[in-house]
Amino acid sequence: MKTSGIHHITAIVGHPQVNVDFYAGVLGLRLVKQTVNFDDPGTYHLYFGNEGGKPGTIITFFPWAGARQGSIGDGQVGVTSYVVPLGAMAFWENRLETFNVSYIKTERFGEQYLEFDDPHGLHLEIVEREEGDANPWSFGGVTPDDAIKGFGGATLLSVNPAQTAELLEKVMGLEFVGREGDFVRYRSSGEIGNIIDIKLTPIGRGRMGVGTVHHLAWRANDDQDQLDWQKHVAAHGFGVTPVQDRNYFNAIYFREHGEILFEIATDPPGFAHDESLETMGERLMLPAQYEPHRDQIVRDLLPFHVRELG
Repeated sequence: MKTSGIHHITAIVGHPQVNVDFYAGVLGLRLVKQTVNFDDPGTYHLYFGNEGGKPGTIITFFPWAGARQGSIGDGQVGVTSYVVPLGAMAFWENRLETFNVSYIKTERFGEQYLEFDDPHGLHLEIVEREEGDANPWSFGGVTPDDAIKGFGGATLLSVNPAQTAELLEKVMGLEFVGREGDFVRYRSSGEIGNIIDIKLTPIGRGRMGVGTVHHLAWRANDDQDQLDWQKHVAAHGFGVTPVQDRNYFNAIYFREHGEILFEIATDPPGFAHDESLETMGERLMLPAQYEPHRDQIVRDLLPFHVRELG
């Protein structure tokens, strides 16, 4: 079996307005869905992606204002990589400078990267690649010529890098690309969310909290494909959860031997089935079991606004 790549990445952050200002206001992503944590309806679950909210473009957040700061380390996604069109790097250098976001330039596997942190401490990077469809979304001075197309991939920090590498190749079906310095690279079949680097030298265990990735989700084509993945993962000795309905996709979870939490999520039904493609993200959407408590939930949530930052 072979996954086509990353479906979404979910992280923990602080105040929701700060989160929205950065991912919509600075990075120009679309807020494609605002809902709540299904297990904790007093917490938002915010989804940002390309115009259509396609798998491979979605980063999601649990904003916990006032929660303790985490530390990025082994057992986590260390860096989330975004891909932009060829020739867009100068635009992004200028944009980060305009918003006083410090960055450094690095090179890995022959590619140039801009590395920077979001306001809550998540490690991000931008890379140019030809692969992947352009993002038609325009917002706050980011146009389709330069807009983030989706994920380039991720860098994994593992308690056991060799076993994580074996899982990527033998279980998830990624192909080995090569080794360079302290990194080994794998590629999936998709055009975005398809490059995974593993750091080979452990750096010490991470601590979950604000500024850390909670889990990385891989793509399943549909419900049947996901059930096949469930059997496949279990057959390789991993404890995998029952299917869980997340309204916009179905999910199964397992923790690999490097202690990173992985999910496998279905591409359908997507984000436009309970509101229109044109208006999605504008209204708080609640799962059916919480709709009778909407007024109380809204009172408990911190308000925020999607706004252009100039």
